[in-house]
This record gives sequence, C-alpha cells and structure tokens, in this order.
Amino acid sequence: MNTTPFTSGLSENAVTITRVADRQWHALDDDLVVGRGHAHHRPDGRLFVSIDAWHGSLFDRLAEAMLAQLPAPLYTVVDEADVELMAGWRRAGFTIRRREWEYVVPTDPRVTGLEAVMPPAGVTIVPAGQADEGLLRAVDRAIRDEVEATVGWQSMPAEVIPRPEGDTIVDPSKYAVAAAPDRYLGLIRVVTVKRPRIGLLAVRSDERRRGIARALLAHALGTMHRSGFAAAWAEVQESNQAASALFEGIGAQPMSSNLELVR
Repeated sequence: MNTTPFTSGLSENAVTITRVADRQWHALDDDLVVGRGHAHHRPDGRLFVSIDAWHGSLFDRLAEAMLAQLPAPLYTVVDEADVELMAGWRRAGFTIRRREWEYVVPTDPRVTGLEAVMPPAGVTIVPAGQADEGLLRAVDRAIRDEVEATVGWQSMPAEVIPRPEGDTIVDPSKYAVAAAPDRYLGLIRVVTVKRPRIGLLAVRSDERRRGIARALLAHALGTMHRSGFAAAWAEVQESNQAASALFEGIGAQPMSSNLELVR
C-alpha cells in the first residue's frame, strides 16, 4: 500500500490517501472513507479514471496519488453540466478530447415517421435473439475493422460493457441484424436495464446510403414501442453528423452531453 498523509480540515486527525487494491484508492479520515478513486480498462484498451470525493481538496490529493502511479494516457468522462467535477479534472491536467450528446429517442412510429419504413430489396431484418452467431460476429468484426482503418474505433462512443479479451459480442441475443442471402450487412444493439439504450448502430461501408440503418432503427424502435417503452436513449459523438441527422430526423432530442477528457 502507498499512503500519503495530509491535513484536510475534515477533523483533527490527518486524512490519508491509500492505495487499497489494484487501481483503487481511498481517502481515509480515521476509519471513515471520505473519497474514492478508481481506474479501469475499457474494452478498447484505454485506461479510464474516476474520483468520488466529498471536498475539492480530497479530489486533488486523490488525483495526485493516482496520476503518480498510473501510466499515461489517462481518460475520464464527465457530465458537461457538472462544473465542479470538470474543474477538478482540469486542475489535474486533463483536457477535452471529444463531446458526446445523449439523445432521448421516441419509439412511437407515428412520431418518428418510421411506420412505413422497409429494408431495401434483398435485405431482411432478423430480430434480436434470432441472428446466426457466426454471421453476427463476422459483420461486427468487418465493421470494426472498417472503422479502425478510417476514423479509428476510439472515435466511437465509449463502450463500457465488460467482455473477455478479444470478444466484441457480449450477448448475441441483444443484436438485430440486416441480412442479405449470404451475409449480414448491418446490426443494432439494444440493451435494457432500467430503460432501453441503443448501444450500437452500424452498417458495412459498401452497403451504406441504402436505408439499411434507418430500417434497423425502425425495427428496433417499433419493438420497444410494442413492449411499452415510450422512449430510448442513444449517444452520438458531436462530429458524427450523419448519425446526428438520422436521430434528429426522427424526432430525437439532445438531453445532455458528456465530455471525454484525456491527460
């Protein structure tokens, strides 16, 4: 354990910053935990950090201890409306890397205008839970390779679902796909915990501009609507104008924004 004492003014006793486990730190006032720091690798391999502290001085000391022991580059995600947290990370040397908008997406086809949308000729939509796992993994890998070869997968919204090393399909039952007779052309992943979230919507590069993404979205939103959900959520990177236009064109509204920071 690495321990750094300092006086915080929280009590008459010294507060210590202690590394309590691999990539985990606590700020302790006697036996009371008054702040926590954590670092973890996202599925794309990047190291993200988070700090939860009662006071700005604790945030700074936790950040100081963590940054001294973690390799660069480091990343974090902040709600843009959280001015205090943003200021703390700026003091620690982090800068804005990108912005993601969180959209609330209506599911009612009478609102979205997707009621009559059908996939293009020769393409069928295979509902979630019915996709062939081998073909699903093949289209997922092909799309990821295309993205990595162009803008880079790190430019996509951060995926936080844990998965075994190298496995990009966590739960095949969450994916609906657009299928041609010999292969899959695109996919959409929807995960529902408290509310449905569109985690991924993507189409092979040579099949774009045919209406496949719109058809996948119409299918997924229609399924949610029939299940009783009035809205879904999705994150879109600010620079992805095509995705923003797709969602805004069906009545989705940006509700908040997250900033990805890097040091």
